[in-house]
Amino acid sequence: PSNFIIHHIADAHEIHLWGDVHIPLPIIVYTAEHGLDVFMSSAFEGHGDVRVAERPSGVTYELSHGHIAVAGDHAGHDHGSHEGHDHADHDGHDHGAHEGHDHGDHSHHGPVVYDLSITKSIFGMLLMLGLMVVLFGRMAGSYKSRQGQAPTGMTNALEPLVLFLRDEIAIPNIGKEKADKFLPFLMTVFFFIFFANLLGLVPFIGGFNVTGTLGITMVLAALVFLITTLNGNKHYWGHLFWPPGVPLFVMPIIIPIEIVGMFLKPIVLMIRLTANISAGHIIILSFVSLILIFGKGGEAMAAGYGIGIFSTAFMIFMYCLELLVAFLQAFVFTLLAAIYFGEATHEAHH
Repeated sequence: PSNFIIHHIADAHEIHLWGDVHIPLPIIVYTAEHGLDVFMSSAFEGHGDVRVAERPSGVTYELSHGHIAVAGDHAGHDHGSHEGHDHADHDGHDHGAHEGHDHGDHSHHGPVVYDLSITKSIFGMLLMLGLMVVLFGRMAGSYKSRQGQAPTGMTNALEPLVLFLRDEIAIPNIGKEKADKFLPFLMTVFFFIFFANLLGLVPFIGGFNVTGTLGITMVLAALVFLITTLNGNKHYWGHLFWPPGVPLFVMPIIIPIEIVGMFLKPIVLMIRLTANISAGHIIILSFVSLILIFGKGGEAMAAGYGIGIFSTAFMIFMYCLELLVAFLQAFVFTLLAAIYFGEATHEAHH
């Protein structure tokens, strides 16, 4: 179950629908020796966790546990041994053993491969960004063409959220005079996280985990850090490096804590979003796994059906909870970002 769950929530070079049905994604790799190479992930052939793609240029790439490397002299031996292990059994020990062996070999043999591929999470991210451009482009066009009239359709559905972000998050935490400056970023972040979270809850389309991918949440948190730092005023930096009202002998303790806190805030934003979204997927998949564990692959049907009733009920409950979490995590991330922006821009009299 653990391997199945981790495989489901991890990023991948293809979108797995069901059974052996996959949607291939573009592979973009660069090596100093062979240059740039672009092809589809369907070019990888083989079974198990290790697959090989032979290119017309004579280069052979090896896809092992989501990592791409140029297959060296050791590849034939490794490939055979891994496939043998994969067909023999799929227990966690085997997986860990040859995964470690693989990574060890790739780090010492063959050229370094820079993987710039469009992975499942990147595809989901681009899909959501494209959806936002279309939705809000049409929303802006609707306001221009229907000035003074009540909004309709999707514009009517999105307007309450936009006003909520402006009136309940941006203005109270940043101030009416400066809120408009940060509102485009706050709206973009909120709707991107919200839509990406909802995408991950749609079944049978590959199990997207966009906001559960550390690289994506890291960039979002880094943007919050950069905007906060670049917009910090004299009062903000003075509060950071010389907190007012603090006794002099306590300053050597407080100042390092304040500086560490400046970096810790975006890190907490990143970890909170990644962990909460991934945890929801893990819990739902764990309930699925319970049915198979108690059913022993069909040997104990009564136990499988018995636990299946409770697992299904909990899965439905968790799924409804995840719909709430999808909104809640987007709200919390946006709210905290607005608070940080407000702290950086408020004047001394605030």
